[in-house]
Amino acid sequence: MSFKSSRLSQIFWFCLSLTVAALYALLVLQDAFRTPYTVQDDARQHVFWMRRFLDPTLFPNDLIADYFESVAPWGYTQLYRLLAISGIDPLVANKLLPPLLGLTATAYGFGVTLQLFPVPFAGFLAAVMLNQVFWSHDDITSATPRAFMVPLFLAFLYYLLRRNLWGVVAAIALEGLFYPQYVFVFAGIVLLQLVSWEAVPGQGWRFQVSTKRADLLLCGIGLLVAFVVLLPYALTDNPYGPVLTVAEAKTIPEFFTEGRGRFFLTDPWLFWLSGNRSGVFPTFKPPLMGLAIALPWLWRYPARFPLVQQTRNLGLLLRIVAVAFGLFFAAHALLFKLHLPSRYTGYTLRFVLVFAAAIALTVLLDAGLRWLTAVASTPPRWLRQITVGGLAAIVAAALLLYPRYIGDFPADEYRVGRSPNVYEFFAQQPKDILIASLLDEADFLPTFSNRSILFGREYAIPYHKAYGAAIRQRANALIRAQYTTNPAELTRFLQTYGVDFWLISRNAFRPAALNGLNLRQYPDAVAAAQTHLQQGIPVLATLINQCTNLQDGALLVLNADCIQRAINVP
Repeated sequence: MSFKSSRLSQIFWFCLSLTVAALYALLVLQDAFRTPYTVQDDARQHVFWMRRFLDPTLFPNDLIADYFESVAPWGYTQLYRLLAISGIDPLVANKLLPPLLGLTATAYGFGVTLQLFPVPFAGFLAAVMLNQVFWSHDDITSATPRAFMVPLFLAFLYYLLRRNLWGVVAAIALEGLFYPQYVFVFAGIVLLQLVSWEAVPGQGWRFQVSTKRADLLLCGIGLLVAFVVLLPYALTDNPYGPVLTVAEAKTIPEFFTEGRGRFFLTDPWLFWLSGNRSGVFPTFKPPLMGLAIALPWLWRYPARFPLVQQTRNLGLLLRIVAVAFGLFFAAHALLFKLHLPSRYTGYTLRFVLVFAAAIALTVLLDAGLRWLTAVASTPPRWLRQITVGGLAAIVAAALLLYPRYIGDFPADEYRVGRSPNVYEFFAQQPKDILIASLLDEADFLPTFSNRSILFGREYAIPYHKAYGAAIRQRANALIRAQYTTNPAELTRFLQTYGVDFWLISRNAFRPAALNGLNLRQYPDAVAAAQTHLQQGIPVLATLINQCTNLQDGALLVLNADCIQRAINVP
């Protein structure tokens, strides 16, 4: 194992990095194509509506499809549209894109490491840890807008470190097209390029403000491009907006512990540190990146750890941290105008830790090998080679076998639909039908049946006022109608929303089943339903036998026309 940089060693460790990335990606592909009815969790929101690219008549007047189309960034939408025109189903493209994004991110991550520390072995360590970051979370796997942030951010860092103006401009522009809120991170880092923090081993950090023409030009053009790509979003109102204010969000159950948009946690430590949406650092995977804390200590002793003197451009890591925390607190202060605070710190801080940990581990290994060489007066060449090879094998095993020691890797969040007969039944119905259901199984229907649903908990995203209010109204009405003992109320619900079919469980009218529906964010409607169950038999329960079109295990599909005829209310 050599810590010297040469063209050959760069090629070797780069190819090995891509090989590891490909192996991890194969695990994800295996999960993705496990069954014909497998879909990534977030793709059920952000991709299903793109089937309109193949058939424009799908999801007519569909509130849910229209909303998720309205919030999709332009570049993201056009990429899927182009793939659909090329004959690739959007849901198939959604499964094929993650490996490509992962490999691209790995290549740029390796390149960034070499710009910080020109030791190819460190690039390999960083690449492996980066892949463990990628596949320990479902962002890249989702192939939703935030998935494109990862390779674009690493590409931005790579071109920035190489002072490649056009590469920086392209990365900012593409980020604006795919994941616009993260452009603020790019802009902040570009702005701080004028401020230099350079690490000098044994001396600490040196601070200065740059007045170089190249730095001013890069900063000026970078900020201009960021402004231009964000301008359309600032000037265009979302038809389902504006976003909620903090005061409004605190009145809505969806944002609390039991809600779909769980944000306001009662434990302040969880809220600020590890909350999935509110915390500064939701997860700490892989743990090896914690070794980053050793790097400042290593700088203090360059004589003992001579390889640390090859570090350069490490001021960039401090800029990333400063921008990440600045935007984190800004997002909290402007909630939810900058979307979720954790988006600005989760990946940025992980990347900083990974790069610092890879450098620290390489420096420590180099120092250890130097010590071994010193204590063994004249070791045989073969013994030194075995020792070096053994250390390399131990480090490689600790890194590569890490996934075997955690329970869920890759954490790709693929979901498998369990009711193909139901999906096929609805797929054979007219394209303009509307299905009512409180079951989690309804979340699969737009994806696997290409048919509209009235409500699905997966789609109950509360951030935009108009959409959140409409979904909340539908949920409350559906809960009340399913459990009402008043025939007129049930008929009124069917006529108001134009429901064609109702998907329920045979056990739906048992009190315990209601509690298991995970609808606590609609407390008033659930309380009314519980009251109806205590007072008598819901109208819908009395019509199961005569109005069931399909039975699939415990699932029943009821015909709404039959229900209305059976009620026979003038």
